[in-house]
Order: sequence, then C-alpha cells, then structure tokens
Amino acid sequence: MNLDLKGKNALVCGSTQGIGLASAQELALLGANVTLFARNKTSLEEAVVSLHRDGNQTHGYMVADFSDTQQVKNVVEKNNHFHILVNNTGGPPGGKAIDADINEFITAFSNHLINNQLLAQAIVPFMKSEGYGRIINIISTSVKTPIKGLGVSNTTRGAVASWAKTLANELGEFGITVNNVLPGSTNTQRIWDIVENNAKKLGVSASEVEAKMKAEVPAGRFAEPYEIAATVAFLATPAAAYINGINVPVDGGRTPSL
Repeated sequence: MNLDLKGKNALVCGSTQGIGLASAQELALLGANVTLFARNKTSLEEAVVSLHRDGNQTHGYMVADFSDTQQVKNVVEKNNHFHILVNNTGGPPGGKAIDADINEFITAFSNHLINNQLLAQAIVPFMKSEGYGRIINIISTSVKTPIKGLGVSNTTRGAVASWAKTLANELGEFGITVNNVLPGSTNTQRIWDIVENNAKKLGVSASEVEAKMKAEVPAGRFAEPYEIAATVAFLATPAAAYINGINVPVDGGRTPSL
C-alpha cells in the first residue's frame, strides 16, 4: 500500500490544536511538507515544532483570521502550491435553528463554506498542474443525522458536504479527490464546551452529561484526535486515489444510519 507523501505539500487549517493539529502531525509522519494555517501566530509557532521532520521535509505556517474571508484569500493566493488541503474550522455555537439569529448563519457559512471555496479556488490550479490533489473536509456526523441542539452547525455542515460532493464530480478527472471526514464526539475543547453547556441547560452535572453521551456510542468512549487524523492522512495518500466524493464517519459506531 502506497502511503508515501514525500514531496507532497499539505495545507492544514485550524491546526494549532485538536483534530487539526493531529492531522498535521499524521501527514508529517507520512512524509508531507506541512503548512499550518490559523489565526494565532504564537500558537502556530508552538505547533509547528511538534511536526515530525525527516530528511528534506520542511514545515511552516500561515496566519489569517478565518472570520475575515478577504484576509484568508489574500494569504493563500500568495502561497498556493499544495497537493493536499485539509479544511477544518471550529463549529458554530450551539442552540436551536429556529432560535438562531440570521447573522449566526451568515457567519457560519462564511467561516466554513465560503472559506473552503476560496481555498479551493486558489489551490486547485496547482493540483491540476501536478495531476494530484486531495481536498479533505473535517465536518461532522450531523451531515448524516442532525444533532439536537446544534441547529446552525447541522445546517452549515450539510452545505459543506453537498459542496464537496459537487466538487468531487467536477475535479475527479484531474486526479483530485474531495472527501469528508465526519468525526463523532472527540476529546477536544469543543466537546467539553458542549458538555458544560448541556449540563447548565439541564441542571445536571457535567459528568452526568458526559456519561450519557458516551453511552450513546457503541465504543463507549469519545474519540482521540489522532484517531480522526489517521483517516484524514489516509485519504491524502496515493493509496486513496479511487476514494472520491464520500462521507467517512469516524464515530465509534454512533451514527444510526448506514
């Protein structure tokens, strides 16, 4: 199986912590030259030193605030020679869709779908010239089964999944694949924020909410970021060349649908 990413350049968004950082680390272990992309320069400087280096591997970072789409566009257009693009952005705040302010939807679509589109438009020409491209979107199992209390997130993630499938159909002939990784509950700050918020709403302890959430997962636990990252890294490899336009749940079996 060809898992070698030597000579391939990867751009990983939201990569100073959690699943994003774990994905960058896994890609580096497979030989890729990794560029981290996030808003906090200090965190980026700390994260980049954690990436494996072997031989001629070079790693770096780019800084932009993903709430500013023009800034994201300007930065990536100056450095767009990437074979691998990992789109990863923190989810919107929780709450019911019916209660959400219109600006919450606008912000979420901008941070996720619009930025993904800007990045793809900037990077795909290089992928085409190389005859090799991997666009991997880290979204959520909510694209298969909406998650209660995450109305804006469910809506936005579904739009990204549809965009990705459309792009996969358009770019497949150029050796470019577009796939979505759907993490279940994962041991990151976001899951603990959700646990705390749900506990406050229900008037119960955080440990009770945590236990209930874990009981809904056949594996009986939350995922670790590296377990999601392993799937991201595989989809980036030559071995995954014929996997295109799909959603890959990595959720311990929680999603009830096939």
